[in-house]
Amino acid sequence: MRAPGASWVSVASLVLLWLLGLPWTWSAAAALGVYVGGGGWRFLRIVCKTARRDLFGLSVLIRVRLELRRHRRACHTVPRIFQAVVQRQPERPALVDAASGACWTFAQLDAYSNAVANLFRQLGFVPGDVVAIFLEGRPEFVGLWLGLAKAGVEAALLNVNLRREPLAFCLGTSGAKALVFGEELAAAVAEVSAQLGKSLLKFCSGDVAPEGVLPDTQLLEPLLREASTAPLAQPPGKGMDDRLFYIYTSGTTGLPKAAIIVHSRFYRMAAFSHHAYSMRAADVLYDCLPLYHSAGNIIGVGQCLLYGLTVVLRKKFSASRFWDDCVQYDCTVVQYIGEICRYLLRQPVREAEARHRVRLAVGNGLRPAIWEEFAQRFGVRQIGEFYGATECNCSIANMDGKVGSCGFNSRILPHVYPIRLVKVNEDTMELLRDAQGLCIPCQAGEPGLLVGQINQQDPLRRFDGYISESATSKKITHSVFQKGDSAYLSGDVLVMDELGYMYFRDRGGDTFRWRGENVSTTEVEGVLSRLLGQTDVAVYGVAVPGVEGKAGMAAIVDPHGQLSPNALYQELQKVLAPYARPIFLRLLPQVDTTGTFKIQKTRLQREGFDPRQTSDRLFFLDLKQGHYLPLDQGVYTHICSGAFAL
Repeated sequence: MRAPGASWVSVASLVLLWLLGLPWTWSAAAALGVYVGGGGWRFLRIVCKTARRDLFGLSVLIRVRLELRRHRRACHTVPRIFQAVVQRQPERPALVDAASGACWTFAQLDAYSNAVANLFRQLGFVPGDVVAIFLEGRPEFVGLWLGLAKAGVEAALLNVNLRREPLAFCLGTSGAKALVFGEELAAAVAEVSAQLGKSLLKFCSGDVAPEGVLPDTQLLEPLLREASTAPLAQPPGKGMDDRLFYIYTSGTTGLPKAAIIVHSRFYRMAAFSHHAYSMRAADVLYDCLPLYHSAGNIIGVGQCLLYGLTVVLRKKFSASRFWDDCVQYDCTVVQYIGEICRYLLRQPVREAEARHRVRLAVGNGLRPAIWEEFAQRFGVRQIGEFYGATECNCSIANMDGKVGSCGFNSRILPHVYPIRLVKVNEDTMELLRDAQGLCIPCQAGEPGLLVGQINQQDPLRRFDGYISESATSKKITHSVFQKGDSAYLSGDVLVMDELGYMYFRDRGGDTFRWRGENVSTTEVEGVLSRLLGQTDVAVYGVAVPGVEGKAGMAAIVDPHGQLSPNALYQELQKVLAPYARPIFLRLLPQVDTTGTFKIQKTRLQREGFDPRQTSDRLFFLDLKQGHYLPLDQGVYTHICSGAFAL
């Protein structure tokens, strides 16, 4: 590309003149004159193809920034913003539980959350205390964390699939003084009771104590009925940059780690989605994603709390009920992850597909191969694919429907949103640097690690990290864009085309994505090794044709052929969430290691689960039968053709 200085100056002049209100003809003529004088015809082509997209993206960025600035100056919080929504439309439905049909108006959600705030204030909880929530997705979940936030208390949102050691670990690291759990999870809490501190207060959400509930557990609903529903004053010192709640993410550090969500991050994530996809106050959003994750609880529920949309909750995705729910509740926006789209396409054609009013689907992981088929079959006019981890500062969004893209970064004004793809060693994910010690930016078409420059004074670029300081430090590197700066490491490999559209390539490091969840290979390796008497184990993700994400595979050292896969599976069911249990096993005499005894996975990942690639014993987890089957060529063919459900 020629004349980059002239390129930047010409486009800057165009934007400046447009912002000053001068005619587009003047702006365009000035920009073209400067640019053509610099000789950048190739860049002019990029400008012509992306200017509309980039200007819309810039308007979204400016709008979110201005809203955040206004709320920060007023010392608002998410509960305070919600209060203004309640005053505007107290009787409008806020949350609907699709499973039970229960409908909560904004006034009812406000009253319930006020009761929660008053109850925990009476119990002696003060701003900065932590309460863990272990509850399936329903309106009470939202009312609980919102009410705690009204009292300045921070919620730790626990994954409902956690059991035993991971559950006890998450509870312990959160520093929670109390645990609120659903009656459906009483048995899971009882399993870890011996590991919980005696001072931990326990509350069961419901009116009747379920079988097996611990004797020191109090029923929450009777206590809330006696509590005042009068609003509390905003806790002193609480503002947009203070902690709201914690979301647990899997990563390279092994067991789940608690990502810090401050009020401004919650607002930023929900606001970007709202404005980037032109959501409307009259929209009804269908949310069947877990509320212990950011997609369901921030991008979804955030539309209700911040912008007054009605949100329909279903605690667990149902392919057979999806479109019927959308018709019944008159939904206009739905949320998805890639697996949801694939499951819906596998369903037989049904009448509700043609009767719904859904115009927008927002989510991530929709494979390019089924993108257009999904949109055409179900009549969804706009796909709002995005990329962004719970804690990251480099989220991107596909705002113009580019098939397969998860977002973009402007080629015209790249410094407005300072993110970058940088070169790494794809085997080790180590950053590659130039002679000056700076990271090497990728050219168009080159895969690279996505990083975002950190500025703690900017709510759009700050990185709040995790409860664990060591986990936080591992996600930060320095001297990326310029000497001495700091940047967030996403851990994900993307590729950008000439126009700035980005495409997800792979999840790097020791994490892979399966069934909409991030799986930590370190965590699964630790569990397997412990169950097998500290045997060497390598866990990694393998691609399966026609399936989103990567399926877990475990290579286990078994030199004497004594391991029983199905006996192992019986134990795994007790200690690992369903999505973390390996789909494939490989039993081998030994594993390759480095000079520092780190297990090498590159060859294992390359060979995958193809029996033609190895003489080692392979096994496949047949979910219908509930045990591992020997994996021969016939089973391999069935898996690749989609005959076996994964």
